[in-house]
Amino acid sequence: MKKTLLVFIFITSIITIKAQSTIVDSIFVGGIYRNYRLYVPALYNGSTARPLIFNLHGYTSNALQQQQYSNFKPIADTANFLMVFPNGTKDGSNQPFWNAGMSSAIVNDIAFLNALIDSLDLTYNINLNRVYSTGMSNGGFMSHTLACELSNRITAIASVTGSIFTTQYGGNCHPIRPVPVMQIHGTNDPTVPYAGSSTMMPIDTIVKYWVTKNNCNTTPTFSNVPNTSTTDGCTAEHYKYLNGTSGSSVELYKIIGGTHTWPGFPFGGSGTNMDMNASKEIWRFFSKYSLSTLTAVNESELLKNTLKVYPNPATSVLNFNLENETSIAIEVSDVLGKLVLAETTHTNSVSVDKLKSGIYFITVKTESGAEAKVKFIKE
Repeated sequence: MKKTLLVFIFITSIITIKAQSTIVDSIFVGGIYRNYRLYVPALYNGSTARPLIFNLHGYTSNALQQQQYSNFKPIADTANFLMVFPNGTKDGSNQPFWNAGMSSAIVNDIAFLNALIDSLDLTYNINLNRVYSTGMSNGGFMSHTLACELSNRITAIASVTGSIFTTQYGGNCHPIRPVPVMQIHGTNDPTVPYAGSSTMMPIDTIVKYWVTKNNCNTTPTFSNVPNTSTTDGCTAEHYKYLNGTSGSSVELYKIIGGTHTWPGFPFGGSGTNMDMNASKEIWRFFSKYSLSTLTAVNESELLKNTLKVYPNPATSVLNFNLENETSIAIEVSDVLGKLVLAETTHTNSVSVDKLKSGIYFITVKTESGAEAKVKFIKE
């Protein structure tokens, strides 16, 4: 009987290890500890790199509430992605918040979220080609900020009831590539008005802004979301601005009569649209995009020299297909254009093992004057 009990405990322990789990942890950034919740689905085993989604809470809320509110768990369990729910810091009113234009001096949340990607990648097999951000209200504001200021790492974003502050709009947004954006917003939102305010941009203006940034079709495809719930007090319209640079797009779910809530949340009350599930639509949108396909290279240079590099992605050594060259000058830059490696080689290869994981561009120059530039991924 005792032996049988021990076997049962052992089997139960294995099941527990392989089951989905939420891990609560913190990292030290900017002189303070920043904590977060990480949801790891049961399908994850570390053998292949999996996508990572930031899910950012709203003003006065927290990571636990956002995890329960958005309910991505069944989607992550099926699609096998990791979802991290970071906590913001306290503002002058002692309320949790994200520094998405609300203050410039309190805390650097861009640095925190950027460091969190690196920290998670040390422990988990993260696909750095597929890191996304979504959020509710202030978390939606912060997702827009990430699209503007961390586009070298954040592939696409989705904002639910969030906007962009007027102080940020235009001049303080400098993505280095097209960033796919989904906006979900109610027309009767009393907290972040659809029509905007003295401090927040109108939602239609934000959508047009990203459509212009991404060079999408200015005329959207339109459809009504089937009104399957007739008691929620609202309906939904779907606008898709397609054919942007590198296949990018912008989507808007306009919730007619919708309030400051997350569509699909079953306890949101009147004004919470139940004709759609925002979390499912966000993953549908995110799953189409990877960072490498959205980071353009100069195709004229690529075609001119027909340079190929391999393996791509690379882990330690990058090779290229040049023959009969005695001396080759190599320059490697990151997606921000910063030179991270420069050397001369005689072996048609270069060591990249000291580079951090991410996307880079390698420029190869031969003694004859030929030059080519190719994008590669360092795992």
